[in-house]
Amino acid sequence: MAHLFICPNCGNRTSESDRNAGFTRVPKGCAKCGFGFLFELLDDYYPAPNAAFFVCDREGRVIGCGRGSFELTGLDDERVIGRSVREVLGLDFPNGDDPVGTVLEWGVRALGRPVTVNAEGDLPAQAVADLFPAYDDDGGLLLVLTPSK
Repeated sequence: MAHLFICPNCGNRTSESDRNAGFTRVPKGCAKCGFGFLFELLDDYYPAPNAAFFVCDREGRVIGCGRGSFELTGLDDERVIGRSVREVLGLDFPNGDDPVGTVLEWGVRALGRPVTVNAEGDLPAQAVADLFPAYDDDGGLLLVLTPSK
């Protein structure tokens, strides 16, 4: 069975037949851009070309801004590392939903969630959020924001 991975830095998708080839405990890195780890996907996922990637730890704090993050929000790693993704991006989900908390607590995906993004005082923008849990011991999540048309 193939295991599907996506790089949060460049968006490169790969497929591997074995998650732990060579019995190493080192996470898989991106062969295209050299980013330190990949996110495993349960299904194949095709992000939009203008999607923005944010990597969070198990507490929901940003640990990396990937492809498209600066273009969508004007934020880079230096301004957001260690801060809550909800606070930094000003995420406002309809009906008070909290998919970030659900993904972190239950380890389930949340796809196609409409959200208003108000990053650091920027004008509010409508987007669609896809959230993927990290399936390793470190936990965390990958947040992919696609601007609405």
